[in-house]
Amino acid sequence: MDVAAISEEETVLEIGVVLPKRKNNTDIDNGDCIEVLTGEFQNMGLIVERVVGFQSEILKLGAPTKILGKAATELQLKKRTHIGMDLQFHMDEIDAFIRQPDGSLFSWHERLRCYQHILYDTVKVNKPAMKFKCGDKEVCWEMGESILRKLETEGIVKEIFPLHDDVMRKQLVKSWALNWWDFTEQPIDEICSYFGMKIAIYFAFLGMYTRWLFFPAAFGLIVHLIDFGWLQFFVLPAFFVCLVTWAVLFFQFWKRKNSALLARWQVDQTPGAGRDYKAFELEWSLFQFPSDHIKKYGSEKITEKEAFQRDEWFGRFMRYRNDFVVILSIICLQLPFELAYAHFYAVIESDLLKFGLTVVYLLSIQYLTRIGGKIAVKLVNREASKNVEYRADSLVYKVFGLYFMQSYVGLFYHAVLHRNLMTLRRVLIQRLIFSEVVENLLENSIPYFKYKLKKFRAVRFKRKCDRGTVTGKLPRVEKEFLKPTYSASICEELEDGLFDDFLELALQFGMIMMFACAFPLAFTFAALNNITEIRTDALKLLVMLRRPVPRHDATIGAWLNIFQFLIVMSICTNCILLVCLYDREGEWNISPGLVAILVMEHALLLIKFGFSHFVPEEPTWVRANRMKNTTQAHDMCSRELLRSISGGKKMFKEIEKEE
Repeated sequence: MDVAAISEEETVLEIGVVLPKRKNNTDIDNGDCIEVLTGEFQNMGLIVERVVGFQSEILKLGAPTKILGKAATELQLKKRTHIGMDLQFHMDEIDAFIRQPDGSLFSWHERLRCYQHILYDTVKVNKPAMKFKCGDKEVCWEMGESILRKLETEGIVKEIFPLHDDVMRKQLVKSWALNWWDFTEQPIDEICSYFGMKIAIYFAFLGMYTRWLFFPAAFGLIVHLIDFGWLQFFVLPAFFVCLVTWAVLFFQFWKRKNSALLARWQVDQTPGAGRDYKAFELEWSLFQFPSDHIKKYGSEKITEKEAFQRDEWFGRFMRYRNDFVVILSIICLQLPFELAYAHFYAVIESDLLKFGLTVVYLLSIQYLTRIGGKIAVKLVNREASKNVEYRADSLVYKVFGLYFMQSYVGLFYHAVLHRNLMTLRRVLIQRLIFSEVVENLLENSIPYFKYKLKKFRAVRFKRKCDRGTVTGKLPRVEKEFLKPTYSASICEELEDGLFDDFLELALQFGMIMMFACAFPLAFTFAALNNITEIRTDALKLLVMLRRPVPRHDATIGAWLNIFQFLIVMSICTNCILLVCLYDREGEWNISPGLVAILVMEHALLLIKFGFSHFVPEEPTWVRANRMKNTTQAHDMCSRELLRSISGGKKMFKEIEKEE
């Protein structure tokens, strides 16, 4: 494809730069800061649209594909080629690189990296220092200094945020958010193109999880509504055996689906592996600069190896130490609090007092969880993690421990100590209604009211400036700026809103699995909730929030291990529930029925770990396609290696001659 041809593609305005609004829009001179910034953006080939809002002035920026390609070349961005290798992008060889499913050359994640490079690392002055004004403040722009970084330091540029693409957003609202007839079907490829891989993986997991819930929901509804009489003691164990098999198969088939999605999106990352794992990755720079590597041949020292080993084991020690601190804090601090609440809830007879106790508990636990989250963040920041994703996973494990204790310890108390299954069922219904319905309402209503409050302040500011009159409507881009971000409840620098969404799914999965024999109808509630969750989360991302910053991680990460842990816990808890049903006298006698339950527990654990190897994690066609690409890349690299060796021999001879 000709390089000039791609510059004719339609350019979308994707970045917003928020600046303070000028007091007098008619008084503009060459020394105005917005004029200087706009001129610099245009000199770099960006398309700039200026929008004057009620409170701020926003520059909407867009980069033609040619400008993005130039930035990708300077960044040495690696992209997938038709031979299956990730090579550094070159604008002159664009036909060698695979395009996105929507036909674009760069993904949303790659475009954002290019924009960051253009705005911060490229827009620099090559002339002597100049001065310009922004309101009452005078800014001196030194030679070789990034103008955008300078204005951010001075507090003039308020924020830089990604903009929604109105055309794609309207299409997704119609085909995804408002498409209630297709209960679990979603345009995953379009979601990936618009929001990035991490959010697309979340919705793919949510959709598959909801479809698979239909079987246990129907089974649980039958078990709950039909009285099987004396066969009930056989129906519940059979129901739970089917549930464990269902859960194990679901996660094995999810790994297969994740592999298929990564192959479709041309991502070479195996589900369940570490972030830096690649099925086939080669440092191409080794063949681009053979002389440098040949001169350094044999220069490695033992001290370098020792340094790597020291950092590795020190990082592991810090991580295990922090995990121990979190576990000890949960046992010593949170466990007594949870047990005290469960005990008082069980002994209090008044429903009004129980309601008041629950309100106090929920308010207190939110405060304690927030404190625990801050402590976990400080511990994670002290760990020598490889990258941000590893730190995020470490944070997920620690914070989930807090939520696990507060969500389930009261239920364990009712199930094991009091053996009151009716109270357990009542608490389960309350937790499901609160966690599923109330939290969904809060999750979607709080961003709406935050936006309305900011909009009211903007209109009041406009009315104050115009002396009582408001002319015109609030611009669309300023409305977008006033919307909340897709952020996590804790540690926004490591996690975004996906933390809360995955946490909600994990707590739901644990609640319906670990107490399935006490309340089989919970699966029906979960299936109905998740059908609604797909559409409400879509509306939240498309309408109520700003466009999220994409994350490149293409698996569910640490949450997969958490779900696997919950399956093992469910085997233990449901066997205890079955013991309570069999042992009516509460003497814990090892009767034949109890022996059968113990045998069933070991059999279920065997099923859990056996089926994990029975179903392959990767489809055959994905493995064959990867091996084909690997073979092609290996042949090409072998030829380059032979050329490098030949060149190295010639260089050695030249060095010997010089000596």
